[in-house]
Formats: sequence, structure tokens, C-alpha cells
Amino acid sequence: MNFPDFQKFIIQTSEQSLRRISVFNPLTIHKKGKRSKAIFALALVCFFWGTTWVAAKIGVSYMPPLQMAGIRQLLGGLCFILFFLYKGERWPRGKEWGPILVLSLLNFLLSNGLSTWGVKYISAGLGAIMGSIFPLWLVIIGLFAKGNRMPAKAIIGMILGFGGICLIFYEHLSDFLNSDFLFGILLSLAATWSWAFGTLYTKKNAANFNPYFSLGLQMVISAVCLILFTQTTGIGVSFTAIPWQSWAAIGYLVIFGSITTFIAYIYALQNLPTEQVSIYAYINPIVALLVGAAIFPGKQLTPFIAIGGLVALSGVFLVNKAFKAIPPPEQPETEGI
Repeated sequence: MNFPDFQKFIIQTSEQSLRRISVFNPLTIHKKGKRSKAIFALALVCFFWGTTWVAAKIGVSYMPPLQMAGIRQLLGGLCFILFFLYKGERWPRGKEWGPILVLSLLNFLLSNGLSTWGVKYISAGLGAIMGSIFPLWLVIIGLFAKGNRMPAKAIIGMILGFGGICLIFYEHLSDFLNSDFLFGILLSLAATWSWAFGTLYTKKNAANFNPYFSLGLQMVISAVCLILFTQTTGIGVSFTAIPWQSWAAIGYLVIFGSITTFIAYIYALQNLPTEQVSIYAYINPIVALLVGAAIFPGKQLTPFIAIGGLVALSGVFLVNKAFKAIPPPEQPETEGI
């Protein structure tokens, strides 16, 4: 290959790379197709849900975790409900409440409540690692589902991704001897089971209701249960006794965890394969770890983190490659915001 041909090859390769990266440009995303928007939405989920683990850890350091989860869900849910009532969205009727009640239990009361409680006893990064387990439950459920076959490359990619995340936290294995630490792990594990079933249930029933308006209803239903529980059992503290650190964490969680990211998550879930959307769980721990290291000076990056991160991202690549040829599921249009 002579120099002009080589130069042309470099220019063409650079142009292709720039076109692929341009999907993440927020200023031009509105001009892209549905799949590109879904990938951009998934990127938001990967980043912001990673940072919410750190925010939750800061918040529960100063107040009861279930109470914090309830307040966060109440504020976030009210934002959704008020917005859609303003736009004229009708309230669910009759059987339409069924999926909403189920998802309020799976996605918020159990999954979000238990994971917030769990991070009280474990680090933000390890809480995110436990959250990354849930794609494995999707694989296992998919293997047992009738007529549902997972590509071998996708299964290998998920296992590889989770293995890389485990390698990141290899140095924390001795902490399992601590009873509080073990309790936090069990809470986080139960949260992943609930989230896996909630993900599959959302995928199956999203066409039966406005998923965005439903999010607000789910949050408020779960929030009322959590707040009533913490207040009647004496677990909760007075609202005036909650310090500014927890309120700041709640504000961040409401804006980026309960509103922005959930909208992006549902949009990605409706327009990409479920297993491809689930790769955000592999990225979240890495984001949580890096952000945690930046906020908490005592946290250091180690070779285990670097190697584990490369292994995890290799798993992400395999999952993406396995489902790249699979067209996104057909879903009816939902009202945007």
C-alpha cells in the first residue's frame, strides 16, 4: 500500500469512527434514528446509574436507608404524575392497575428499597457489583423459558463481564466474615432477583400502559409503603433531623436516578434487546468505583481494578456483538416528554 492509499485508508477509518461516536453527541441526538437514540439512552443509564450508587452511599450515611428510598421515590414519582396530569393523561382503570402494582413491588419497594438498604453496609462499588448480577438471572430465566434460546456468545459475554467485575473486588473477599457486610450482600442479592423479574415483566407489559406515567405511579405507591413502614415502626427520623448531605443526595437521586435515567432506561428497553440493555449493569460498577475514588480520597485504583475493568468491557463487547444482528422489538409509540 503506497502512502496516498494509506492516507485515504486512515481518513476513511477516522470518518467511520467519528460517525459511530457521534451517536453520543447530545446536541445532534434528536436528528438520529430510533436505534441511535436508544443507544444514547443506554449510555446515559450506564453513567448516571453508576453515580447514583455513590450518592446513595452518602445519603444513607446520615439517615435510615428505607426512609431515604421512600422520600426519593415520593419526590421523583410526584414529578412524573404532575407532569402527565398536566398533559391530560388519564388515570389507569380497572385491570390496568395490575401491572402497575406488580412493578411498584418488584422495581421499587423491593429492588430499590433493598439495594438502598444494602449499601448501608457495603461500599457503593460493591453495591453496584451486586446489581451487575441481575443479567445472569435473565440468562437463567431465558434458558428455562419455552422457545427462548440465548446466543452462546451472549452467555459467554455476560459471564465474562460479571467475572471481570468480581475480579475488580477480589481484594474484598475477606469482608464476607463480617456479619453486617454479609447482610448487605444478601439484601443486594435479593434486590437483583426482584429487578430481573421486573425487567422481564416491563418488557412484556410495556405496551399495555404509558410506561412513563406508570413510573410515577409505581414510585409513589412504593414510597407510601416505605414511608408508612419507617414511621410506624420508629425506624425513620424526623424530617427536620435529616442533614443537608442526605437532602443533597436525595435531590441528585431524584433528578438523575428517578427521572432522567428511568426515562432513558425504558426507552432503551423498548427499542433494544433486553440482554443488550442489561449490559449497563457491567458499566455501573466501574463508574461507581471511579466516581467513588474521586470523592473519597482513601479509595485507590489497583491492578485488580484495571484488569477486571478490561475483562468486564470484553464481556460487554461480546454481548453487543451477539445481539447486533437482532432487530429491536416492535413497540407502539409512547408519548414523549
